[in-house]
Amino acid sequence: MAAAQARRHATTELTQLNAWASMLATLHRVLAMPEATGWTLLLEYDLLRLEKRADAVLLTDRAVVVLEWKDRATAHAAADLRQAEDYALDLHDFHAGCRAHPVVPVLVATAAPDAPLAPPLIPSGVWQPIAANAATLPAVLRAIQAAIPPPDMPLDAVAWRFAPYRPVPSVLEAAAMLFDRHRSAEMTAARADAANLTRTTAAIRTAIARAQAGGERLVVFVTGIPGAGKTLCGLNIAFGGGGAVFLTGNAPLVEVLRADLARREGRRHSARHAVTALQNVHKFLETYVAARPDEAPPEHVIVFDEAQRAWDQAQATRDTQRRVSRLTESEPAHTLEIMARAPGWSVIVALIGNGQEINTGEAGLAEWGRVIAASGQWRALAAPRVLSATEAAQRLADGPQPWLELEAALDLQVPMRAVREPAGAAWVDAVLAGDAPAAARVAAGCTLPFLLTRDLGALRGALRCLARGNRRAGLVAAAGAKRLRAEGLGVQVPDIARFFLDRWPDPRASDALETFATEYDCQGLELDVVGLAWGGDFIRAGHAWLPRDFVGRRWNLVAKPQTRDFIRNTYRVLLTRARYETVIWVPPGCTRTDEWHDPTRPAAEMDAIADFLLACGARPLAEALAPASKAQPALPP
Repeated sequence: MAAAQARRHATTELTQLNAWASMLATLHRVLAMPEATGWTLLLEYDLLRLEKRADAVLLTDRAVVVLEWKDRATAHAAADLRQAEDYALDLHDFHAGCRAHPVVPVLVATAAPDAPLAPPLIPSGVWQPIAANAATLPAVLRAIQAAIPPPDMPLDAVAWRFAPYRPVPSVLEAAAMLFDRHRSAEMTAARADAANLTRTTAAIRTAIARAQAGGERLVVFVTGIPGAGKTLCGLNIAFGGGGAVFLTGNAPLVEVLRADLARREGRRHSARHAVTALQNVHKFLETYVAARPDEAPPEHVIVFDEAQRAWDQAQATRDTQRRVSRLTESEPAHTLEIMARAPGWSVIVALIGNGQEINTGEAGLAEWGRVIAASGQWRALAAPRVLSATEAAQRLADGPQPWLELEAALDLQVPMRAVREPAGAAWVDAVLAGDAPAAARVAAGCTLPFLLTRDLGALRGALRCLARGNRRAGLVAAAGAKRLRAEGLGVQVPDIARFFLDRWPDPRASDALETFATEYDCQGLELDVVGLAWGGDFIRAGHAWLPRDFVGRRWNLVAKPQTRDFIRNTYRVLLTRARYETVIWVPPGCTRTDEWHDPTRPAAEMDAIADFLLACGARPLAEALAPASKAQPALPP
């Protein structure tokens, strides 16, 4: 075991050796009981997504028991119970051998007092964590066995050991793994989206090698649906050892990624490396346009995140109260000019998030096509979908072009953010298109991860119930939903890194459920469980969605088609932030009829939104949580 730990580039302390010796001595006695005949014990079981290892996994004929061992611990700490549960949840979600059998987390605090054991009424899925000590462990294991009926097909330990473990990491987990070269290869090989991501990454690397060998200037466009892994693909290129840099105009994404990598690494040089590898695209462009106009960047390859959101010329050259622009052209035009300075060859990997344009001044794919065609020296490689977008601004070109080569592998179509139900993306598309029958058909064919409530307290309670183990819950809302403050939710997140990285009892953390992130805060990031507060900026009017803007004391209709699309896309971003469930809270609105009636949030408008979402198949919160609450009573908050 010490040798295995050394192969993972970790040190083995004397306390760890003593803990192993104590655990093995206890397990030797426990597993001598007759009921354990035929069971299999796996030690230090690697959970790649969590960057941790379960102390022991015990395979009986009917259950997977995950043992978290705390040698000489005198209490069952809440954090240790959450850790044990997190390990069990990870195995249940990502290990194929756990699909048909209960997964039971057990915290063994060897010197803790005895704790009561209450098996769930329906002994399936992942149990609430069970507390044991060295003396009670045999009785606990017997009780687990007795609570589970013998299955028709007993658990096959040999098959379980070789069953695929395909974790789906969050963007922060994946970035940390890619940043750590020791763990990157094994994590990439094990990931659930390995085939999808590997195919696209291989196509990008092939294009880069070709450009280098042939002295080419090439823009590689990577397209895909929300949550398909475009950001991870770009980070793969940036952290893959080729000297590339990841550029993004998404300041919160850069802030959170840098802070997370610095915290995980805990070393100053690693923090500097993160700052170098992750840069703000606007500052990068202004540096090489104004401060270093004749200097070539050191990188031959850059990754341009959310490239469809690059600024057009009007936005790029506009002065604001916060900044004086030094740009003279659109951001795509400046990017091509700057990277053309690199000696010999250069590649721009442009990540395109379809349907996620949320701000005025975003140039779209059309501007990239225009400047590539006008350059005379740049070529493009992209999937066929860049020619078929409905909106002209999101088409790279109108039909085939001599400078454009098509490659289907550059389109990511497998939704990976939604761990359990990939059909969620299709449901969101149908909902935002106003097509209730199509959305209902999607919902009928799956366990839809979208729940609906009208009560803010119920929303918060549900998020705490659903965020089991160390999963992270949080609130999101549109920046334009300005009347939510009257419903009891009006504090936007003050510190985005603390929102995504810190935990309760820090009130700035997402799971405090006190503040919310807007579409600008969370685009490109994610939470395990999301509470979406629906605002009056996007309501139902007859059979269509009606985007609005709140100015002064009233709502104004939005007439400009592009701005209407931005508001619709805002809700696409918010509806696709969750890895597991999204609980939608539609406020009740104002029902008063006296002098305190609030005309900015009439109840009838909110009722129409809720009715439409229910018609689309969103599950009422109380009904969705009722089976789970009966089977597995939640721990106190």
